This record gives sequence, structure tokens and C-alpha cells, in this order.
Amino acid sequence: MSDIAAQTSEAPVKEKALEKLPVSVITGFLGSGKTTLLRHLLAQDWMADTAVVINEFGEIGLDHELVEAASEDTILLSSGCLCCTVRGDLIDTLRRLYKQRDRGEIPAFRRLVIETTGLADPAPILHTLIGDPLLSAFYRLDGVVTTVDAVNAMAQMDRQPEPVKQAAVADRLLLTKTDLVDEAKLQKLEQRLHDLNPAAPIYRIVQGQVDARHLFNAGLYDPETKSLDVQRWLREEAYNAPDHGHAHGDHEHGDHHADDHHHVHDVNRHDDHIRAFCLTHDAPLDWDRFVAWIEMLTTTQGANLLRVKGILNVAGEDKPVAVHGVQHLFHPAVVLPAWPSEDRRSRLVFITRDLDREVLGKSLADFQKSAVV
Repeated sequence: MSDIAAQTSEAPVKEKALEKLPVSVITGFLGSGKTTLLRHLLAQDWMADTAVVINEFGEIGLDHELVEAASEDTILLSSGCLCCTVRGDLIDTLRRLYKQRDRGEIPAFRRLVIETTGLADPAPILHTLIGDPLLSAFYRLDGVVTTVDAVNAMAQMDRQPEPVKQAAVADRLLLTKTDLVDEAKLQKLEQRLHDLNPAAPIYRIVQGQVDARHLFNAGLYDPETKSLDVQRWLREEAYNAPDHGHAHGDHEHGDHHADDHHHVHDVNRHDDHIRAFCLTHDAPLDWDRFVAWIEMLTTTQGANLLRVKGILNVAGEDKPVAVHGVQHLFHPAVVLPAWPSEDRRSRLVFITRDLDREVLGKSLADFQKSAVV
């Protein structure tokens, strides 16, 4: 049985699962300011009770006045933040941290932040969190924060697919070095990012300075209010804006009528392969058929399913079911305590590469009609 069937075909777990420790991933292309950002975040009192996993302390250049206590691979800061280096495998580091927390050897952190220095693609880290059974029992993905270099991002995104993918999977986008770029260029970059990822808020920052509260608690469950915020998490209205559909320039009409828009863009641009859209399904979904459909998608198109989030109306279940996947892997589905509004349609938000809204919508409908073998 594949990962998705193992994780999703069981009855969806109750909302208690949302109270696992939230994990945020900070990613961004080389030189985009992750280290500067982290240095500022670590000094903020709001980051107390946060464990930060980084590749090297040396890169951060921690201020000695911030350091309260240090051991071989862990540093406790006066702000209450705990820093830990990745020693060997990330899975081992995260398991060790949780055990040390459990035994009272380190402070009982409430949040974990992983900084991905030198790693272009955040997907392996997201897979580690979701795919390792021990880690997924303790931790849950809160969100991905991507730093975008305002000076160099346009050229980087034209040349390489990695920064495009980093922006596409983000829950928060941080434009760095904004003091070095004029307003027109900033707006052009912001439009490009919005086209790639319409739901992610964009923050302009200078020298890494940003309020940590803007970056974290991006998930379904808000630990501050101990409540669920489906609308804020799903943000499906961002995908339904009239100018959205295709990820760049020509939007819905990109493949057919480029001339109608008075410009023809380079079909090889990495952005043109990314599509962000929301699928809705009116009738309650048959759960087994939905799982079969997702399993088919992850098996045949996993690499192109960059992120999937959804709230489902499942036949026989009067409460909504939340699903969340990254490429080949899905979190265990969660039954939420209540619908966020009167709208009872199933809604699935996709960020994909070279996958069409119409094709996915039709295959979902076909699976719901057919008998499961």
C-alpha cells in the first residue's frame, strides 16, 4: 500500500492532531537573506519557546549577549529561543530534540523552525516531516516562509526552476533587499510572485527586519487562539480572482490567444509551468473514491503536485475534513469541529506544475462516478 493510502484510507483523525508541535520551514535561494532574517528573528521575545534547527551556528554569527547557555550542538538564547545544529540526518536531529524536550533536558519548546541553508528545494524537508511516522506523530507542518532577493530574483527565476518552486510552495513570501530596488521593479516582482502563488502574503523587508508574528502560525490551527481558521489557511478566494488561473501573464488564455493580450511571452519560462487554482465539488465526496483518486494522482503526477490543501464534504460525515499534501505525500486527513461557513462544497486548492485545472477536475468527477475496484 502506498503512503497516501496508508495515511488517508483510515478514518480521518480528530482535530486533536492539530495540536502537535508546529514546524515552519524557512527557505530561499542562495544569498536571499535567510541568515540575516534568522538573526533578527532570534532576538525577538515572541520567539521564546521556539527551537530553531540550522545547518551551522557560525553562519548566523550569534551575538554573545544573546547566548545564555551552550552545549555541543544546542544553544539557549536569552530570548528563550533554542538553537540546534543539524548533526547528520535531519530526522535524527528532530527526533533527538523531541526526546530531549520530553525528558526535560531542554526547554519545552512550542514551535520548531528549520532553516534550509544551501538547499534549493524545500520538498525533501516537507517529505521528512510528513513521511517519517515518528516525526509526524509529534510534529505538524505549519508553513513555508520563502525569502526572495528583490535585486536578483527576476534573473534567477528566469534562469533556474528552484527559486520559482520555492516561491510557489510558500505560505509567506519575504522580499529582501527592498531598499536597493526601485518601486517599479518591486511591483513587477510582486506581480510575478502573486501570479505564481496568489494566496501567499508578500512582506517587504530591509536587513532582515520583520515581526515574527507575521511569519508563523500560518497553518489550519492557530496555537495563539487555540482555534481553527479555515478561511485564512485555505484562502480559496485568492484563486478565484478574475485575473487568475494561469501562473503568468496571459492567465486562463495563455495557451490559446496570446496575441489577444498584445504580447507573447517566452513559453520556456519556468513560471509558465506553474499553475495555481481551486477546484470545487458540489456533491458530498465518496471517501474511498477520493483516496483512490489522490493515490492515482500522487503515483502518476506526484512531482508536479507542489502543494494541495483542501476542505472536503465527505458522504456520511457531517463535519468538514481537511487534507494537505506536498508532492507524493499527504498528511493524515483531519475531521474539523465545524464548517467555517454555510458553504458545504468541497474545495481543493492546488499549486501544480504542468497540470491543468480542467484535467484534474474531470478526473475527480470521473472517480466519484466510478466504482472503486
